[in-house]
Amino acid sequence: MSARETLPPKIRIRNLHKRFGGNVVLDGLDLDVGVGESVLVIGGSGSGKSVLLKCILGLLEPEDGVIEVDGEPVIGLPAAEREIINRKFGMLFQGGALFDSLRVWENVAFGLIQGENMDRMQAKEIAIAKLAAVGMSANVGELWPAELSGGMKKRVGLARAIATEPEVIFFDEPTTGLDPIMADVINDLIVKCVRELGATALSITHDMASARKIADRIAMLYKGEIIWNGPTSEIDRSGNDFVDQFIHGRAEGPIRMEVRAR
Repeated sequence: MSARETLPPKIRIRNLHKRFGGNVVLDGLDLDVGVGESVLVIGGSGSGKSVLLKCILGLLEPEDGVIEVDGEPVIGLPAAEREIINRKFGMLFQGGALFDSLRVWENVAFGLIQGENMDRMQAKEIAIAKLAAVGMSANVGELWPAELSGGMKKRVGLARAIATEPEVIFFDEPTTGLDPIMADVINDLIVKCVRELGATALSITHDMASARKIADRIAMLYKGEIIWNGPTSEIDRSGNDFVDQFIHGRAEGPIRMEVRAR
């Protein structure tokens, strides 16, 4: 048994429920993310992956269940206590979510300046170092987001996610909109940055090439529950028909896509 396996989970989720009106999105979900582990949740569009992340981040309030970070329950915390928990987190958003009115270095340094009240020049030095960590030169820091390609925006988003050296990093569809080569570059950078920080990672995607590269363990979300959970190396022999259909992209199988007639 590894040292990681003997530690309590960094994130522990039990019996999580979230609905919007009559639409049940999470229906008793259980999931653990170990210290220093990279866990990735797969599932189709609309399966609840983003809702899961938002519940962990405190952006949505579940109707029932438990979410613990380092053993501390976080659902319903007062704002000040929630902010302390969220300082442990970094986030790479699906679309980059860069601020158009800020230069690249200011985007990377945003959490340092606004969240930690760091001096701007000190924050800029860290931002330039983090840009270098994702393969970008210092002069990129003076550009505006509108001047960046899609792949560059992803790199800047990753630099921002690691700028505060968080304990946990969330990745929301990190390769969406990228060509296969740039997607592989981003996957390599994610693995490198997470490893160098010694961070815990929780990612969501439907990109199986990304899943296979960045995850130690994969969990599949279907109809509000985790229906399979295991090491990435075992996903091709999961023995689960739902997982098998999803990872091979087959139209035929137990997962039925709803198509509305016009």
